[in-house]
Amino acid sequence: MSDDRLPTALWVQAGLAQCSTRGISAMVLHKGDPHTGVVLVKITTLDGACRLLTQQRDMAGVLRWVDALPKDPTPKEADADAYITRNSARDPDLWVIEIEDRNGVNPFQIS
Repeated sequence: MSDDRLPTALWVQAGLAQCSTRGISAMVLHKGDPHTGVVLVKITTLDGACRLLTQQRDMAGVLRWVDALPKDPTPKEADADAYITRNSARDPDLWVIEIEDRNGVNPFQIS
């Protein structure tokens, strides 16, 4: 079986470049496996709240984003950091990207 998806490091690099050209603050908090690591996106809204999204592929292999934390109550940044710490310990291949956006918009969401 062949896998024609982009290596994670290349995907992250391209995503960060897109954020930069759109004036979105984005940084890598944790580098995982350059080829197959899963990506978590932490979106801070600069008021103590945040969103934490994880990648998930559907049955056809199409990438989608799902909330890693429940939306109610609104997740706090400390909740996201604890989730990231637990998952990084279990999965050293994990990538974590932090975005700063007051509206909590995921810049990687394909519409």
